Amino acid sequence: MKLFTLSILLLGLLFVACSINPKASNQNKGPFAKTIKKHGGDAYDNASIAFDFREGTYTFKNEEGKFRYTVQKEKDGQIIFDVLTNDSFVRKVDGEVQDLSPKDALKYGNSLNSVIYFAQLPYKLDDPAVKKTARGTTTIKGQPYRVVEVSFAEEGGGTDHDDIYYYWINQKTDLIDYLAYNFHVNGSGVRFRSAYNPRRVGEIHFQDYVNYKADKDTPLSDLPALYEKGELKELSKIELEGVRVLP
Repeated sequence: MKLFTLSILLLGLLFVACSINPKASNQNKGPFAKTIKKHGGDAYDNASIAFDFREGTYTFKNEEGKFRYTVQKEKDGQIIFDVLTNDSFVRKVDGEVQDLSPKDALKYGNSLNSVIYFAQLPYKLDDPAVKKTARGTTTIKGQPYRVVEVSFAEEGGGTDHDDIYYYWINQKTDLIDYLAYNFHVNGSGVRFRSAYNPRRVGEIHFQDYVNYKADKDTPLSDLPALYEKGELKELSKIELEGVRVLP
C-alpha cells in the first residue's frame, strides 16, 4: 500500500508542538528551569529510551532537535508499528505501510505523541509555544509547592492548544509531584495526577502517576484540596514499565 504523507497543514498542527529547542533548559530562567534540570536537563537532548506502557512498547530518540517516537503493539492478531518524526507519521501493520486518511494519521500521531510527552515531562515546558504563569505557593500533605499554570499559544501549540495545565513543584526537591489539566475533546474533562515510584534511568528521572477524575467544571486550583479530602475518583495508573536506555 502507498505511504501517506501528511500535508504541511497537518504537520503544522501536530509536529510544531513536538519540535524542541535543545538548549532551552540552559537558556530559559523561567519557573521550570530548575525542574527541567532536576528531571534530566541536557540529558534529554540526546536521549534514547524504551519502555512498556499498557499494551505497547514505546521508544523515543532525541538528537539535538530531531526526534523519532515509536510504538509497537498487537491488536486482533496483527502487529501495529507507528513511527512519528519531525516531518512524518507512518503506520505499518504486519510490516506493510498503511494508506491513512489525514484524520486517522493525525489521531494516531497525537496518541503516540501524548504518551511520549508525558513520559518526558517536564522536558518541553520551556518551548516557545508554552505560556507559563506563576500561581503562588501552596501546601499538599504538609509539603510546600510552587504552582505554575501552563497554556499554549495557538501558533505552534498543537491541536490541543486550548488545554490548561497546572504543575505543583516541590520546593524542597524541584520535582513535579502533582499535575492537572483540562481537555476539550471527547466530551471534555478534568484530570489530576499524583506521582509515585520515582527512579533514575540513565541520567533521566522517571515516575509513575495515579490518574484521578474530577467534575469537568472543577477549577484546577481546587484539585489539591479535593485530593487531600479523598474526593477525587481514581481512574487508572500511568505506569511506565521496564524503562531502559537504548544503545
